[in-house]
Parts: sequence; structure tokens; C-alpha cells
Amino acid sequence: MSNFSQSIDIDAPPARVYAIMSDVERWHEWTASIRRVTRRGTGPLAVGQRAIVRQPRFPPALWTVTDVKPGRSFTWVSTAPALRVTATHRVEPTSTGSRATLSLNYEGFFGELIGKWTRGITTRYVAMEAAGLKRRSEEPA
Repeated sequence: MSNFSQSIDIDAPPARVYAIMSDVERWHEWTASIRRVTRRGTGPLAVGQRAIVRQPRFPPALWTVTDVKPGRSFTWVSTAPALRVTATHRVEPTSTGSRATLSLNYEGFFGELIGKWTRGITTRYVAMEAAGLKRRSEEPA
């Protein structure tokens, strides 16, 4: 298994950070690591909903929401033969605002290989997403 994780402190309340983080169709507005996210469903993220995520230098991936803790976190999973990728997006309160943690885990027969092969770009993308979430969350409402 290959794991990638980035935590970042954000000067904004958790409710604001979660609202931005869970509005996946707008991610392309605040991070260059996402070209487009197309959800299959409406309303707040819910277990079972799906989305196609398009990123530079990666093929489109179908993600299925597997866990939602409204206002706190969501997890979704993308699978391919012998590969399972799990991404968790979490926000928690701090004394000055929030801490967001973005994590990505590659599992399965090909998980370790793909994790090593894409380590550089995956590390950059997770960092870009954390920094973009911070910028967007700290902008005036």
C-alpha cells in the first residue's frame, strides 16, 4: 500500500472549509490539479453517489462515496482491476480555525507499484489541493 497525506491549518471555521471541500464540482476553481469533476447526483454528498474526476496526466477516474460525516469528512473510492484508491477529506476545529487533512491510499496488487510510479505527481497534487483549499477557505465570503 502507498499512502499520501497532507494536513494544513486554515484560518476559517470548519463549516466553511467543509462546504468548499465537499463542493467537488467546483474544485477546478481553486486547484490546478483538477480539470473537472462531474457528479452523478445532486444535493449534499451522500454514500453511493459517484463522480468522474479528470486530472492532468491521469486518465478519468470514477469515484464512489463510501462514507460521509456531514460537516467533518467524506471518503470516496476509485477501483480498477487489482487496484483500489481511497481518498479521505477531513476537517477538524482548531483554536484558530480548522485543520484540513487530505489523504490518498493506493491498495491492491498494483497499488504499491502505481503509488511508487506516481509518487512525485501525487505528492504535488495533494499539496496543491491543500494549499488551494486553504486559499479558497480564507477568502472573504
